[in-house]
Amino acid sequence: MNIMKSKRSMLGALVSDALELAKAANGDTGAKSIAKMVLTSDSYRITALNRAREAALDYHIPLVNHVLRVAQTAVMGIEIGKDVTLGKGVYFVHSLGIVIGGDARIGDRVRFYGNNTVGTAKDNGYPTIEDDVWIGAGARILGPVRIGARSRIGANAVVLQDVPPDSVAVGIPARVFPRKDTDDVVL
Repeated sequence: MNIMKSKRSMLGALVSDALELAKAANGDTGAKSIAKMVLTSDSYRITALNRAREAALDYHIPLVNHVLRVAQTAVMGIEIGKDVTLGKGVYFVHSLGIVIGGDARIGDRVRFYGNNTVGTAKDNGYPTIEDDVWIGAGARILGPVRIGARSRIGANAVVLQDVPPDSVAVGIPARVFPRKDTDDVVL
């Protein structure tokens, strides 16, 4: 692997994350908004640590990945498995108690509102969450399900089946309904 290329791609991912998170948190991507995000946001620290973990795996240094994972869990209160893929601008509104396991795939601009579980025991498989999904506080997404783009998972919902794009999933187990606000949504 070309080290310079890897450094550039990590730097590019960090810049992209800062832009996306500033837009999500503050509604703008001006220098002041980006600086505030980079310097004060737990969400940015989590994504930056995760990018460093990905780089450690790219460089075949699994011990560094493990140490950063333990630090991320202990300091930030979030557990992200070593094979999880995070898209750009994933926003952890409240990071405490979030667990993303196995090889779950998380799309761009996904919002986690706190105390979420994504994935189950490895025998069951792991979720794929597409772009621009919001996951309400306490929601659980379990098994090899796909959450379609722009969907909303309600607080405390337990999702055990696929959720089509532009849907809302609520309840235990979650029932799926089409979103009525998709024409007016600006993401």
